Amino acid sequence: MPIQDHPLQKVAQTSRPSGLRLDGLCLTLLLTSLAYAPAFASGDVGRPAGPAPVSGPSSGAAMARAPAPDGVHGSPRRAYFGQERASPDAVHIADWVVDSTDNQGMPFIIVDKAHASVLVFNADGRLQGAAPALLGLALGDDSVPGIGERKMSTIRPEERTTPAGRFVSSLARDIHGQEVLWVDYDTAIALHRVVKGTPGEGRAQRLDSLTSDDNRVSYGCINVPVKFYDKLVSPAFTGTNGVVYILPETRSAREVFGSYDVQERALQVAARQAPTTTNSSAAIGK
Repeated sequence: MPIQDHPLQKVAQTSRPSGLRLDGLCLTLLLTSLAYAPAFASGDVGRPAGPAPVSGPSSGAAMARAPAPDGVHGSPRRAYFGQERASPDAVHIADWVVDSTDNQGMPFIIVDKAHASVLVFNADGRLQGAAPALLGLALGDDSVPGIGERKMSTIRPEERTTPAGRFVSSLARDIHGQEVLWVDYDTAIALHRVVKGTPGEGRAQRLDSLTSDDNRVSYGCINVPVKFYDKLVSPAFTGTNGVVYILPETRSAREVFGSYDVQERALQVAARQAPTTTNSSAAIGK
């Protein structure tokens, strides 16, 4: 939320894919954009005053397309992390995305809230890079209803959450012309270069610290290092849509994404492919 984590100005109109819902807010935002401008002068980015970019949480039907373990044939596929160390939940989701093709041939990002990190993958599931991130001040996996329409000055500290979920995302421009990765239109969530923020927040210093304990500070948007955004995020999503998976911190990843364990599927496949043996001595005895 304030780019400074809140409202985006879409330069060129982008159509939304089928299955994603546009709440009819464009006209309202066009009429009220001037009223919103002062509220976003010092924080995150907010919703566009013009046509909405492609963004938003996927429907349950979209996630249902990912095959269940007993419905998948062939050898399991996994994401490639190289030398990067990631949390078990991040590995679980990355492997599931690759094995189930849940990303539907698009690049994807995993936001690991519990460890305040962002991992960027290409469409084939090869990790391109990882970096620390700043996230919403408050713990929680859900956004307050209607928060995307509110001025930042009215958002209480306990409402500053980064929602968990699967989001179809695209690049867009904020009201200052800066590029951001627009994650969710309805709740005004974007992933963007770290911003200065309000005096005393020290966002850049928080990103540089050796601990993730001080990385909760934004209004909900995901702040990443400038070089990381420019070298990895922007190129990965240029000319294409992608998927952002924001891992939960109050629920399980399986509950949020409907994911399955690829290692469990691998064992099932191995069991099905194992040759059956006969007890030759028993056969001879009969």
